[in-house]
Amino acid sequence: MRAVVCKELGSPGVLAVEEVEEPRPQRGEVVVEVAAAGVNFPDVLMVAGAYQVQVPPPFVPGHELAGTVVAVGEDVTEFQVGQRVAGNVPWGAFAERVSVLAEALVPVPDAIDLREAAAMLLTYSTSHYALKGRARLAHHETVAVLGAAGGVGIAAVQIAKQLGARVIAAASSAEKLAFCRDNGADELINYAEEDLKARLRELTGGQGADVVFDPVGGNFSEAALRATAWDGRLLVVGFAGGTIPRIPLNLPLLKGCQIVGVFWGSFVARDPRGHRDNVRELFEWLEQGRLRVHIDETYPFERAPAALAHLADRRVRGKVILEP
Repeated sequence: MRAVVCKELGSPGVLAVEEVEEPRPQRGEVVVEVAAAGVNFPDVLMVAGAYQVQVPPPFVPGHELAGTVVAVGEDVTEFQVGQRVAGNVPWGAFAERVSVLAEALVPVPDAIDLREAAAMLLTYSTSHYALKGRARLAHHETVAVLGAAGGVGIAAVQIAKQLGARVIAAASSAEKLAFCRDNGADELINYAEEDLKARLRELTGGQGADVVFDPVGGNFSEAALRATAWDGRLLVVGFAGGTIPRIPLNLPLLKGCQIVGVFWGSFVARDPRGHRDNVRELFEWLEQGRLRVHIDETYPFERAPAALAHLADRRVRGKVILEP
């Protein structure tokens, strides 16, 4: 079968399509024929050797997929051949078929396109877990979303609105901010041109944001923390900006706020039932038209380097998809 293989660590250009061995389901596993695989920033980092999980080459990257079950292993009772599913793997999703732990899979309703399922599993689940599970976001609270036009960012904008919050979207261009507005953002900050801390304080009447959703890191984290409200929560989602910030710990002390880690992958491994419940709610919202999954572009496997480069260059609005 064909797969996108990383034979050496580096830029997305190191990726190539090759023939690899067909997967066989082990005990507790399901083999899925992949219809679509989501491309995420951790894939770029893993190929570069900069992700928190180091995988020695050669390996097949990719964290999320959707498709159809073609084989089931021993002790698997909840999935059958022919069933539509979506799931996450530590790596290996950029292949025609993938073995996945059954507990890491969720059924996909017939009304949902498999591309949409692949596009939302990691990003929307991460944002749902962050805002509902970790921040305990309350109705009418104010959420500031950094990197708001990206995959997890635009998911956070939409989910925060579903939870009844006021959303301030922060991004680096007028085009990206217009996209955020179209997806429900109430206020906009162009942090390429405006002072993030000052503008957040201005938009919140000097009180600061109740919750900051931060997948960017770098200098923006401290600026946003300084504009966090009393008893606020700064959600540490990732470091797409490339730099892990060093936060002065007197800030959470003086502001009575919390810095909250969001490690979605660990949550899924520790609480697969809770993860499935979250995804069911997200699928229900999608079926009801309360969420809109935006697929920025779809690439074939042969153009995987271009897909990851498109993401790495921060030109993506929403999600990028790979198809076999």
